Amino acid sequence: MRTLVLNAGYEPLAVITFRRALVLVLTGKASVVAEGDDPVVGPQDILGRPSVILLNRYIRPRYNTMTAVSRRGVLRRDAHRCAYCGKAAHTIDHIQPKSRGGADSWENLVAACLRCNNAKSDHTPAEMGWKIGFVPGPPKGAIWQIKELEKPTPAWDPFLLPESAA
Repeated sequence: MRTLVLNAGYEPLAVITFRRALVLVLTGKASVVAEGDDPVVGPQDILGRPSVILLNRYIRPRYNTMTAVSRRGVLRRDAHRCAYCGKAAHTIDHIQPKSRGGADSWENLVAACLRCNNAKSDHTPAEMGWKIGFVPGPPKGAIWQIKELEKPTPAWDPFLLPESAA
């Protein structure tokens, strides 16, 4: 079971194991904000299993200024939807084909379904008469730096929704 760690300012900081979260709570470095269903049964105590903890002191996050480009990141940025037809996407496509000097960058990569990717082949969207409904760019926000937040637990939603709306 995973535990979401919130900084003292309620911003997502990391995802850790519930055991590490219990240690932080028991040593007084964090407090439990939300508990999971199953309690932790110890030899003398029964403790709630922390789902979300809040650090007592503010920690300055060490986020990279630029998120590295990856297939997984492009699919996640585009919500696994094809940039050309809007259906479910499982591949990525270079807007400016690589054979024509297109780079592996956030601005040149979009999610695409297999059908559109094969149909587009070595052409640009303009040559195909296709339009992209958004301007591709690097993802924004601290939430992108925490890879474990790709599949968040539903109990974390109240703590993550303000960040994803930004």
